[in-house]
Amino acid sequence: MTELLSNFIGGRWQAGSGAGTALHDPVLGDALVRVDATGLDLPAAFAFAREQGGAALRALSYRERGALLAAAVKVLQANREAYDAIATANSGTVRTDSAIDIDGGIYTLSTYAKLGESLGDRRFLLDGEPARLGKEPLFQSQHVQVPTRGVALFINAFNFPSWGLWEKAAPALLSGVPVIVKPATATAWLTQRMVQDVVNAGVLPAGALSVVCGSSAGLLDALLPDDVVSFTGSAETAALIRSHPAVAQRSVRVNIEADSLNSALLLDGEAPGSESFDLLVKEVTREMTQKSGQKCTAIRRILVPEALYGPAAEAIAARLARTRVGNPRNETVRMGALVNRAQLASVREGLAVLQAQTDTLHDGAGHALVDADPAVACCVGPTLLGTRTPDSADRVHDTEVFGPVATLLPYRDGAHALALVRRGQGSLVTSLYGSNPAALGPAALELAAGHGRVHVVSPDVGALHTGHGNVMPQSLHGGPGRAGGGEELGGARALNFYHRRAALQASTTVLAALAG
Repeated sequence: MTELLSNFIGGRWQAGSGAGTALHDPVLGDALVRVDATGLDLPAAFAFAREQGGAALRALSYRERGALLAAAVKVLQANREAYDAIATANSGTVRTDSAIDIDGGIYTLSTYAKLGESLGDRRFLLDGEPARLGKEPLFQSQHVQVPTRGVALFINAFNFPSWGLWEKAAPALLSGVPVIVKPATATAWLTQRMVQDVVNAGVLPAGALSVVCGSSAGLLDALLPDDVVSFTGSAETAALIRSHPAVAQRSVRVNIEADSLNSALLLDGEAPGSESFDLLVKEVTREMTQKSGQKCTAIRRILVPEALYGPAAEAIAARLARTRVGNPRNETVRMGALVNRAQLASVREGLAVLQAQTDTLHDGAGHALVDADPAVACCVGPTLLGTRTPDSADRVHDTEVFGPVATLLPYRDGAHALALVRRGQGSLVTSLYGSNPAALGPAALELAAGHGRVHVVSPDVGALHTGHGNVMPQSLHGGPGRAGGGEELGGARALNFYHRRAALQASTTVLAALAG
């Protein structure tokens, strides 16, 4: 029987009392490890994290907490190869795709370690300047932010078991808030192993970092008003979290990242083969195939002027045709597997929904799998769809296929293009391509209200931009509407979620002493 991974809660490793759920290799089909959270005393675990981990973290300054993050970075870097092996086996990703998750998580952690150094020896944050409350300047109001006295619960998605952990944990720990992470069951192994390595290295105080692998049953029940919860996943699950008594009645603060029909828009005035046209084609194919399209930020809709619909379809299809799909252990393979059979079925079902209103411009079924048995491997080739009637193709704007699928849409003019993008009802990111700065800037501002991030690519940054789907810790991650309405990262902005703001009304002498 496969190994049963332990949970780390209450300051010690604990195995669930059930048989556990097996995690599988999505290419070979082999059972790898098992996870189980049956029988855990979650209220006691949450109390330990609040009382032990929280108190220990709050006793430190931001600089000292940043040093803890830097120590964790060294631990993760020392075990880097083991993480890559787990990602290959459990997520079915090629090495470059595994690196996005693993190295991206470590980079984000190191970024917040440096931020802690810059915040210095404080244990709270000043929020703005003092404000006079009357005619005399002696009595004033100073807003401050202090760490919440609760725990941060993370319920994460399957596609980024490393980055999904550290992009949330880094600002939480830096803020002085202990973390309990519940990774998605399908890929929990990598998260559990990273937590294990950091815990065993002893770089964090007891109770600062915990992991629960398996069912999420009871996790929300253990939340108290000072706690916060951050969720990444489906809109359906997000709705359940928002309606839970912890949130609806006890006012637990919640951050949601949900579905997102992200767009890429080529502005008018470009010709086939121009630098901006080629940059769009390259980025679309990369986003469709990277991690087999299993990215919340991946491009799902591609908008081009009507005259470029045919050339864009040909150019994107030609690049997709060169993508070798199959076993990530084969060095010639550029796109690995979907995470499991359930995800494979979901992608096929969603693809059929979209194909009812679109044409197939490049059929992923034409890709022969490399070193993989089609009857076993959860692999599917990239598929490009298209429709010349984007206004009536409502499914394209309402259905996200979480895999290597995107739809090409033609637009009549600039106003039509912006209207089609907005049909997504709020997204994590949209990207703009063009060579006219006078047009790119205003278009970016027009779209900013409906997106957490607007990624503008012009020829001068063609070799420098960080990528449509690449989430950088310096920039905001989240989006309004369908995308969940949440906000993560954004440099120091991420700390706001883990702090409580209060107004201190006092004499200028007291406030000056407080400011230090």
